[in-house]
Amino acid sequence: MSNKAVTDQEALDYHQFPSPGKISVEITTSVMSQKDLSLAYTPGVAVPCLAIQKDAQNAYKYTDKGNLVAVISNGTAVLGLGNIGALASKPVMEGKGVLFKSFSGLDSFDIEVDTEDIDEFCKTVALISPTFGGINLEDIKAPECFEIERRLDEELDIPVMHDDQHGTAVISTAAILNACEITGKKVQEIKIVVIGAGAAAISCARLYRHVGVKNIFMIDSKGVIHEGRDNLNEYKKEFCAPDRTTKEEVFTNADVAVGLSRPGSFSIEDIKLMAYSPIIFTLANPTPEIFPDITRAARPDAIIATGRSDFENQVNNVLGFPFIFRGAMDVRATRVNIEMKIAAAQALADLAKKEVPEYVNEIFGKKLSFSKEYIIPKPFDKRLVVEVSSAVAQAAVDSGSSLMKDFDIEVYKKELAKRIK
Repeated sequence: MSNKAVTDQEALDYHQFPSPGKISVEITTSVMSQKDLSLAYTPGVAVPCLAIQKDAQNAYKYTDKGNLVAVISNGTAVLGLGNIGALASKPVMEGKGVLFKSFSGLDSFDIEVDTEDIDEFCKTVALISPTFGGINLEDIKAPECFEIERRLDEELDIPVMHDDQHGTAVISTAAILNACEITGKKVQEIKIVVIGAGAAAISCARLYRHVGVKNIFMIDSKGVIHEGRDNLNEYKKEFCAPDRTTKEEVFTNADVAVGLSRPGSFSIEDIKLMAYSPIIFTLANPTPEIFPDITRAARPDAIIATGRSDFENQVNNVLGFPFIFRGAMDVRATRVNIEMKIAAAQALADLAKKEVPEYVNEIFGKKLSFSKEYIIPKPFDKRLVVEVSSAVAQAAVDSGSSLMKDFDIEVYKKELAKRIK
């Protein structure tokens, strides 16, 4: 599978025409008469204002709060571009808004906060939070991102999620669950090597533990993270191997390798050491650590995934964040907890095993079915909003993140299904 590469000029034209940027604001009510104007603004607008003053929950009834996500970044870790600054990150944040709207129907405002100071950033987000039903943190470098998310999650009563961490974790977990099923490996018995130790890598390894993986090793730019090193932050220390463990040792008989680093951070020689039917995810973007054809030549028995759309098994965050926020916000969850993330991963894994709709087959020009080349759903599968969002919503209710009473998942699924056109 291969898509034509876009040129730089095509990318610039796409963002400039027919009007600069990728998003706009639309009105949802009529403003065609004097009476409409009186209802939309003064004096009519005072009535819902007072209703909200009396009961803050009325904001969900009379405003867009319950359908509005803030996409917030300081531009310190943008895609593969690094610390390019808040303003330069705006096209990416607008793009996130496009995906929210396209895939889940959620509205969003992108907000670029021009500071690298944790206190200033958190204070800014907290002060504007009443506007929104959820906060999607984006492209914030580690380790600051962990502290920022922790503080905001504790302080705010709406869902806060740093997608660079948890989106990749949820999608790759789903992919690993299904790859293990195909290869006959038990999740509780596999050995995983995570190459990279940034935001996504730490969060992926944490979620793998929560679904039962016991044997996880992590490699950063200086080598295997082990107890003999004195240059580790508190987050890396969670995944310390025994003293002086080598790269060769951790790759030997490993079942899974998850690359969340940069091209060349592990090699063909490394994957040749892995166990039978290895599961190899090279998720660096836009250039994977090792290209799939090279991996396949060395290990024809491997299940391979990348972060790119022009290869099979794309581990793409768009499979997660629109639907996680949809489910969380629809039941007014106060946070996105571990139970909700696991529910999202399991729903994705389950959906990949169902018969693929013909319209998805047509998009990709072939018959797709659960196999080594199809371990996670495609982003264009319209059932995602039903299956993932409802699983997240149910997990929020069951875990106490949502206090919604008499939640009926079947009724909710029918409501979500109305979004499928």
